[in-house]
Amino acid sequence: MIETLLVANRGEIACRVFRTCRELGIATVAVYADPDEGALHTREADAAVRLPGAAPAATYLRGDLIVKAALAAGADAVHPGYGFLSENADFAREVVDAGLTWIGPPPDAIEAMASKTRAKELMRIAPLDAGTVTDADLPLLVKAAAGGGGRGMRVVRELDALKDELAAARAEALSAFGDGEVFVEPYVEGGRHVEVQILADAHGTVWALGTRDCSLQRRHQKVVEEAPAPGLGEELTARLEEMAVRAARATGYRGAGTVEFLVVGDRAHFLEMNTRLQVEHPVTEAVFGVDLVALQIRVAEGAVLPPAPPARRGHAVEARLYAEDPSRSWSPQTGTLHALSFPAGGGPGPTRGDGASGTPAPRAWTRVDAGYGDGDRIGVHYDAMIAKVVVWAPTRREAVRRLAGDLARARIHGPVTNRELLVRSLRHPEFAEARMDTGFYDRHLPALTGAADGEELAALAAALADAAARRAGGDAAGTTARLGGWRNLPSQPQVKRYRGRDTEHEVRYRFTRDGVRAEDFPGVRVRRAAPDAVRIETDGVEKEFRIAVYGDDRVHVDTPTSAHTLTRLPRFPDPTAQREPGSLLAPMPGTVVRVAEGIAPGATVTAGQPLVWLEAMKMEHRITAPASGTLTALHAAPGRQVEVGALLAVVQAAAQEEHPS
Repeated sequence: MIETLLVANRGEIACRVFRTCRELGIATVAVYADPDEGALHTREADAAVRLPGAAPAATYLRGDLIVKAALAAGADAVHPGYGFLSENADFAREVVDAGLTWIGPPPDAIEAMASKTRAKELMRIAPLDAGTVTDADLPLLVKAAAGGGGRGMRVVRELDALKDELAAARAEALSAFGDGEVFVEPYVEGGRHVEVQILADAHGTVWALGTRDCSLQRRHQKVVEEAPAPGLGEELTARLEEMAVRAARATGYRGAGTVEFLVVGDRAHFLEMNTRLQVEHPVTEAVFGVDLVALQIRVAEGAVLPPAPPARRGHAVEARLYAEDPSRSWSPQTGTLHALSFPAGGGPGPTRGDGASGTPAPRAWTRVDAGYGDGDRIGVHYDAMIAKVVVWAPTRREAVRRLAGDLARARIHGPVTNRELLVRSLRHPEFAEARMDTGFYDRHLPALTGAADGEELAALAAALADAAARRAGGDAAGTTARLGGWRNLPSQPQVKRYRGRDTEHEVRYRFTRDGVRAEDFPGVRVRRAAPDAVRIETDGVEKEFRIAVYGDDRVHVDTPTSAHTLTRLPRFPDPTAQREPGSLLAPMPGTVVRVAEGIAPGATVTAGQPLVWLEAMKMEHRITAPASGTLTALHAAPGRQVEVGALLAVVQAAAQEEHPS
């Protein structure tokens, strides 16, 4: 029996495994790199061991250090989570050779399937030869042989770009997984990403735990997942499950794993087998009423699975909340997560029954798996996922509606997130009708990332809350500034300025005998104003705005149906705070990993040409020339650490260049 378990991972998955361990009475050990000192997963573990350093290659990818940490902490088992070393056969062998229990498949099975190139060989599917592909083979997909999560993947639509994309994919894969092997395969567009969860014991039993649809993806990384995959049909579902079980038996598999397919019509194309737990495993847990981590542990202890899994029930949908800005090329965001809370859910475990004869009807519930808590800092070194929000309901329609509502009502204060994108995606007709495919965001991203309605009213509410706080002497404990209390104040207009997502707002209001009057907001009446809440009536409809201020300038405004983040601006902007036209600024803190070959000040560049590559949160981000012209300055160099807003280069547009008369 396992008594103490170390999780060789961080963030959300480590916290999730620790939760099951507590329920099973198993002691827990965390490992952490220096940027994760004091992180949520270290606080939730019974013990923690430091891995000195910051880069994954020096910490979470060092199997020898992790095994040493397990032994030092008295652990007798290791769970790899997902990502990092979870599909590394050599690490699994190190764990076993040290006398520890490995919570995962046998190393030989990992070796057979964790490398996508070897998995395709096993399934008799040959990848393309990158050296011989032609225009007829386009579009192509460059893919990392190890790992997953969309890292090391690039779509190539022009042969001239293949060399650079191979290099970028190799660098990203090496950084994320410690393995730079990549391969090339045809890129199939317009398909659905469907996968089958399997679980196998050491006694010959293999479960196929239904299907999941993971078609909503950005940069080949999943964003929204659900179980079961809607609209597949019984025959196709049975075929997918049979193929998954066959793959597991062919490798002598043991533990949890996932077989992934691209489905076009009634045809299924094998993609890969992930020899680990998947990020989206909670939706399968929800519809089958199981704990996959508990089952992983029991299988590792030698338990025998029942002949068949429990019956599937209802529908579950999961959304991944990321610290990123989808409207700006999905750029990762960093900073302090001041608040993270969701409407109260019913807790996992739907009531069994159909509502007839006094039997309770199934009740929807929400589950949140988070990797950060209030006050935690989201840094640049690791994945940008903050949390996963999972909803189970009797039907797909109910699950989707509740998940969208929970996300809309959540209080998420800190860096920019993809929350608004998630809500709009779930409410989009194409998703609601289960007509989505992997090209969903290619088609709909502009519409899904436009400015949210109501930002002007949010700015008004922020201004009035600020006035209430000042009136109350800065007391933000909920003191209400009654409208009548302002009657004797001067009547000249008060002015405050805020910057929203894309627009600046100048709010003018004055205090009168009849209360607060916002002259630029016809039809608007202020019913109540306090430092933390403002109630506004618009054309007869009242709405509450909840206000939270962090630091001197960051303001979060929440309503029951929307959320806005504003930056308080000085009334008179500093005219010297200007950048030279054509300045390329770092969109996030990170490390310069590459500079375009052969460029230097004076070089001619073309619009859209990649000039600098930044690595942040284990992903590479290109900084491109904003216009055709001349590179007049280059401040980026490989290995340089930069903060957000740092000047990387300057491109003088051709129209701005001086010409001799």
